[in-house]
Amino acid sequence: MITYCTNIHPGENWGETFNNLQTYIPPVAAAVSPAAPFPIGLRLSGRASMEIDERASAEFTEWLQRTNTFVPTLNGFPYGSFHGSAVKENVYLPDWRDGERVDYTVRLANLLDSWLPENVQGSISTVPVAFKRGFRDEEGSVRANLMRVLEHLDRLRQKSGKMILLALEPEPGCLLETTHEVVSFFDRMAFPDELRRGIGVCYDCCHQAVEFETPSHSLNLLADAGIAIAKVQVSSALRVKNPERALLEKFCEPCYLHQVVIRDKAGLLSRYTDLPDALREHRAGSGDEWRIHFHVPIFIERLEQFETTEYFITVALPLIDSGVLLEVETYTWEVLPPELRMADVTQSIIREIQWLKAERNETNRCS
Repeated sequence: MITYCTNIHPGENWGETFNNLQTYIPPVAAAVSPAAPFPIGLRLSGRASMEIDERASAEFTEWLQRTNTFVPTLNGFPYGSFHGSAVKENVYLPDWRDGERVDYTVRLANLLDSWLPENVQGSISTVPVAFKRGFRDEEGSVRANLMRVLEHLDRLRQKSGKMILLALEPEPGCLLETTHEVVSFFDRMAFPDELRRGIGVCYDCCHQAVEFETPSHSLNLLADAGIAIAKVQVSSALRVKNPERALLEKFCEPCYLHQVVIRDKAGLLSRYTDLPDALREHRAGSGDEWRIHFHVPIFIERLEQFETTEYFITVALPLIDSGVLLEVETYTWEVLPPELRMADVTQSIIREIQWLKAERNETNRCS
């Protein structure tokens, strides 16, 4: 299955969210999936999740049936406002130390269980535990909260027969950043076997590329540890060698956190919380390569003086099981420099999905 994440569309309450779906999903589905049901990668904020009562859920279910669409996955990562204001590190709050993260995720699980078609595995992507800065020895509360959700998912599974995975999404600057950290975390959590099958990862290509990981190595680490990939977010990051400051300054914007990892010619990595921090603090050296957590359209390989990590996607696709959901995620469309934006967000989404479908088909032909 191939879809896109609706976190690209501004909207925090359920009315705005449903209006976005009614506006954007039909033309996208008609263009990329005219003869088959179209999967929706639905982002629901904390507020929206509380506003969907039985009547609203039934209305949405009827709309799904009428439009030949379905919901296999929810983006439960950003709880609060995600557009039009300074999100930055607040995007991780509440994190997995907080009971509100549990309550929010349980609400999402209940909604997804009611919408998920039979014989389709569902997933809920979520924050990578917490932002690293300020996190102390609090894994006991994290495990307890994760266990509450896993137990709830297990009860839903026993009642409805539907499988929903909680998908932790590693991201630069967070407690779960590298794949090694993910494997170590799962080992420390030691979830009971009957609940372990309800948790995995959302593998974001942009995030792991920023970490200078290779797809084969990171995917093998997860497989060897028995960590399920619940879904793959197909995304691309900025990649610049020996950059000019003016080139990077146009990507400094006040809404999102744009973590930076820089590799010098000796292979040593330097990490910065945000792009302005890297520009201010990094002492440039010949041979530096910058990887910047700034999602750019996945069909762009190179533009003027910078490259992207599109290569990571093309290398990873043959290594990913064909049954895993692929979700394009370029939520930064509104803050992209003009030269990276198409005039219409719908056409940009369509082009990204069509590019991914072509890459996936090429992978299948070569396998």
